[in-house]
Amino acid sequence: MQTLMPNDAPIGPGRPKDLAKREAILEAAKALFLSLGYANTSMDAVATAAGVSKLTVYSHFTDKQTLFGSAVMATCQNQLPELMFELPAGVPIDQVLLNIARNFHALISSDESVKLSRLIMALGSQDPGFGQYFYEAGPKLILAEMEALLRNAAERGLLAIGSPLRAAEHFFCLIKGAPDYRLLLGCAPPLVGAEAEAHVREVVELFVRAYAP
Repeated sequence: MQTLMPNDAPIGPGRPKDLAKREAILEAAKALFLSLGYANTSMDAVATAAGVSKLTVYSHFTDKQTLFGSAVMATCQNQLPELMFELPAGVPIDQVLLNIARNFHALISSDESVKLSRLIMALGSQDPGFGQYFYEAGPKLILAEMEALLRNAAERGLLAIGSPLRAAEHFFCLIKGAPDYRLLLGCAPPLVGAEAEAHVREVVELFVRAYAP
């Protein structure tokens, strides 16, 4: 009896087997990039860790840079799905912002995110263009979603915002703040529990007051 790889699945509508392999490749790539660094991670190693052939890796991702960018995007989207940036009718704006703030804070405070940020900083000294690539693959997409939400809120009179993009930058910078800086430096552990909740609530209250109609 043939033994199936863990990422194999029955072939059917939507090609779930291919989707499962893609997810396995992304998970393997994230683990290797964070443990070995970008330069020391090969497509061969990713294929072995994912339990697929090297040809399969290349069929899903053209090259290592594309694979890295896809891994970054997947990490961001898993924590902050696009639906979270919607503004449902009747839901208070502060509740929508608080939900985003909680999830964004959890994202940047995760061990995976901290390692990724440190990796990007290290890569920047080797190739200045790599930081731009990372920015476009992750943070820029999140900013665009937040900008669209804040523009919608301004058009509906929920907030008074002249520059939605600038306001989105302010929001995320406030969430990161000094706690994230200390975390990246290794000077302090991430905020958790009541401390994390108090931090995000304070930021949302400050943001809403600053942009109140």
